[in-house]
Amino acid sequence: MTEPSRDRLKSIVLDGDSIGIGSPDQEHERQIAIYDLIEENSFGLPNLDAGPYVLTLSMHDSKLMFDICDEAGAQRAVHILSLTPFRRTLRDYFMICESYYAAIRTQTTTQIEAIDMGRRGLHNEGAELLLERLAGKIVSDTDTARRLFTLITALHWKG
Repeated sequence: MTEPSRDRLKSIVLDGDSIGIGSPDQEHERQIAIYDLIEENSFGLPNLDAGPYVLTLSMHDSKLMFDICDEAGAQRAVHILSLTPFRRTLRDYFMICESYYAAIRTQTTTQIEAIDMGRRGLHNEGAELLLERLAGKIVSDTDTARRLFTLITALHWKG
């Protein structure tokens, strides 16, 4: 059995004071996103082999703060990510998700699949934007960026 990579997230903590506690549905979506991300990820810091990492996410002035510590709790990096560049993608993503859930009740399988393809496209767009914005700060792969974008959407989802 091979040892898991050190360049990974071991756990994710959401700062309840700045992010707030959501409705039961919101909290459920957040926990699923965190579980999926922890289950499989590639996450490291450039030129630093201090993983696995503990990531604490908090909000400050409409910015997402990544507080990255090693397993022992020593802070290794802090990155502030402006969410302004994500506004359009998040708005469009939530709009297409609403269309998808409405379509499930009334549309054909082909129509539902077309909407879902659009949703996946926006999800990929959000992940690519995330990779661009974190370039040089956090080393990650596309699949992990997709899971991180899922968590970002779960933090903004209104239910």
